[in-house]
Amino acid sequence: MASQTAAPPMSRRRFTIRVPATSANIGPGFDVMGVSLTLYLTLSVSLPTAPPPRIFTTPDPQPKITHTGEGEDEVPLNAYKNLTTRVALYVLRCHGIPSFPSGIELHCHNQIPFGRGLGSSGAAVIAGVLLGNALGELGLPKDRMLDFALMVERHPDNVTAALMGGFVGSYLRELDAVATSAASVPLAEVLPEYPADAGEEWGVDPPNPPLGIGHYVRFGWAKEIRAVAIVPAFEVSTAKARSVLPTEYSRKDVVFNLQRLAVLTTALSRSPPDPELIYEAMKDRVHQPYRKELIPGLPQVLSSVTPSTHPGLLGICLSGAGPTILALAVDNFDAIAQAAADVFAKFGIQVSHFVLDVDTRGSWVEEGV
Repeated sequence: MASQTAAPPMSRRRFTIRVPATSANIGPGFDVMGVSLTLYLTLSVSLPTAPPPRIFTTPDPQPKITHTGEGEDEVPLNAYKNLTTRVALYVLRCHGIPSFPSGIELHCHNQIPFGRGLGSSGAAVIAGVLLGNALGELGLPKDRMLDFALMVERHPDNVTAALMGGFVGSYLRELDAVATSAASVPLAEVLPEYPADAGEEWGVDPPNPPLGIGHYVRFGWAKEIRAVAIVPAFEVSTAKARSVLPTEYSRKDVVFNLQRLAVLTTALSRSPPDPELIYEAMKDRVHQPYRKELIPGLPQVLSSVTPSTHPGLLGICLSGAGPTILALAVDNFDAIAQAAADVFAKFGIQVSHFVLDVDTRGSWVEEGV
């Protein structure tokens, strides 16, 4: 009997995407400021080396997805319901690639707690943009990738910090009528679910983002400053946290925040940091006072954990929509976290904490690993 020669193993391309956690607002900078932190969403990707398809085919078979770490029991493993892969497919479809390449295997390992104010959804969106760019070999610059992210996540603070790294301020540009219409497309049209919501529209190209939706600037950050993320054991959805905010503010409260925002962006860059200056500059009257009903113990933590009671502390605030508390400090990190934990314990709430640095690199893709 003639011997049979086994087929050679299929060559595969491998790459890794890494996206940092973020904390937004940083006191008075509501919907303006964000900082990237050293917790990560890591996406390991493997696919055959054949080029991606350029003509429409049925989206099945799906990419194979596995997930470990935070959210492993919550994240959809269906590529047409998973946020990261839906964003990736949106980027591909905007460039004439209507389906995933066949044979993709994706493994996500996530360190970022879900629904806690550390940018978990923003990280998933940025991972999706980078995945689409890498799968399609599109070569998009980061500024253009930000446009795609802002078509999905309409608040720029988290996604800008996650993509660019460091301590950033950002805003959405005022657009002309045509661009405004393009940027206001409902999310269901940007990210249709397959097959339930796609229907006959599946083969239609989705709306491309206008150029330059978001603009940003990177601020300085003193090398001594570390971030203590104090994470209560419950979730607060961003939508719910926004629902409690007023639609109008007094001039006094707006001026209060503007004054502190102007000081804080410089104060955090100065070495050595000034605790008295930073602590006062991290106070807020736009969102924190209205979210106290969603986060039992919040006012007590913000008022009782101070530089005078806890040396080494610089300032303390709600991280994003919460419930995580962000403390900036130069020393005694664990003691500061324990003080906040003791306050939360009086309300029957357990917490964990991370001592983190600022990630200055932002998101990246590395081939071959």
